[in-house]
Amino acid sequence: MQDFLTLLQHRRSIRKYEDRPVEHEKIEKILQAALMSPAGKRLNPWEFLVVEDHEVLSQMATCRTYGSQLLEGSPLGIVICADSELSDTWQFDCAITAMNMMLEASDLGLGSCWVQVYNRQSEDNVSAEVMVRQLLNIPEQMSVVCVLSIGYINEVRKPYDLEKLPYQKIHYGKY
Repeated sequence: MQDFLTLLQHRRSIRKYEDRPVEHEKIEKILQAALMSPAGKRLNPWEFLVVEDHEVLSQMATCRTYGSQLLEGSPLGIVICADSELSDTWQFDCAITAMNMMLEASDLGLGSCWVQVYNRQSEDNVSAEVMVRQLLNIPEQMSVVCVLSIGYINEVRKPYDLEKLPYQKIHYGKY
């Protein structure tokens, strides 16, 4: 078992995956990590849609002009959406769940990448959110935040070099 800082150092956005499914047990652990995520006032406005169907993932790959094409080769997509009427922190709550899921995926030996859906458009200038909502029959009151692509890593990404981190972004006491 690695320490948490090492996990963070090695977790990178992965856009190429092996052509093999993610085991159900690993998907369940990723979803458990999401369900344990903190949320404003513990309202838990988020909901998750697990997509393993290659045809559906291929259709979702066209939801944005740039940045969603990796879903075409992903064995697993998890859509994160939220009831935006339930909480005023829904966007933050969803971002936290996404990070928990990506960290759990990494700990399980999987790669992942965030695909922004909220406030993005397709090549035809169609809302990515509307496209994903219609494709997956997501209720109208749910805002679609992102899709996480998850799978077995099929590319080499170097870990972060701790010597090259932007330490100038850190301030103590005052800005």
